[in-house]
Amino acid sequence: MYNEQQGNPYLNPYLAGFLLGLTLLASFLILGTGLGASGGLARISAWCGLCINPESILNSEYFGAWGAQPLKYYLVFMLAGILLGGFVSAFVNRRIQIQTERGASCPAGKRLALALIGGIIAGFATRLARGCTSGMALTGTALLTTGGVAFLLATFAGGYLTAYMFRRQWHD
Repeated sequence: MYNEQQGNPYLNPYLAGFLLGLTLLASFLILGTGLGASGGLARISAWCGLCINPESILNSEYFGAWGAQPLKYYLVFMLAGILLGGFVSAFVNRRIQIQTERGASCPAGKRLALALIGGIIAGFATRLARGCTSGMALTGTALLTTGGVAFLLATFAGGYLTAYMFRRQWHD
């Protein structure tokens, strides 16, 4: 239902999932590989490091393998497309506003602190697992890899457990 303060309604989740599946299929057909975002973030981090201390980055065992032009990689462009597409979607549907999504009983500072902690944990786990949720769950499961299926099951189990533990923080 349309609400002037909230913007236009969201896309039907079944249609969105179907479109995401078509995007994954197109990625396999066009690029020969699946979707992912964490590789793009790592490449951007390498580029930032090159701007500050190029010698250290080029000699790094992790970042050095990408050379002096780490941004020349398809996942960097995919990540840029995700950000641009999200902004365009929010703008077109009148959903752009500065706010902190939270429950009535959770102060904004606490919500932001918990989001930061969760982001750090997820970022660390992404590098440890050698892939993000889109790479591991979408691409890995589409390829029927054991790691992808295990990751998807663990993600849902962890999500339900976390929701159960923190539900009192968001009860409005």
